Amino acid sequence: MVPPGHILLLFLLPVAGAQTTAGACAGCGPLSLPLLAGLVAADAVISLLIVGAVFLCARLGHRPTQDGRVYINMPGRG
Repeated sequence: MVPPGHILLLFLLPVAGAQTTAGACAGCGPLSLPLLAGLVAADAVISLLIVGAVFLCARLGHRPTQDGRVYINMPGRG
């Protein structure tokens, strides 16, 4: 559940965005193609590292039970 203070912040974000001036990014040009490709590649690598870390942690934390009980109506257990 989201705390009440965070909901107020979410409602105030459009107001803060409307207060910025149109010339706040004067001199900003479009991204070059190699820079954009590098950012996309870096994002993909970081995403794969995060997925791999989560998979590894989930696999290490899951230990099947070896107590000899038979579980009925539970596929994969007994």
